[in-house]
Amino acid sequence: MTPDEQLELAVSLESAVWQALIDGDAAADLGSLAEHFIGVYPSGRSDRAGHVAQLDDGPSVLDYAIDSPVVLALADDCLLLTYEASYRRTGAGSAKRMHVTSVWQRFDGRWLNVFSQDTPVEDRTV
Repeated sequence: MTPDEQLELAVSLESAVWQALIDGDAAADLGSLAEHFIGVYPSGRSDRAGHVAQLDDGPSVLDYAIDSPVVLALADDCLLLTYEASYRRTGAGSAKRMHVTSVWQRFDGRWLNVFSQDTPVEDRTV
């Protein structure tokens, strides 16, 4: 796979997770996460069940954008994607930004998210 194909694949996989959050589709979210998934967030660490639980009350995100994505092939079957996300949560007025890093690994021909870390973007003044 070329670097451009790796980037296209990783962004597509990541976009499917965002779409599940918009749709409130817990089954799609669950299906994209490896059983041993670990998420690291400003609120702490989470497992697969915790990630899916954010959809218990329906959609958790109104919209999103993936900006400046970069992919790094860690192995033939493992991709690291990092990007800046702009998004709005349901019930929230203003958009937020965060740096996201996700690791996607292929198991038996199926790509699953094994790790994700979200770091809020801090506004800086110079």
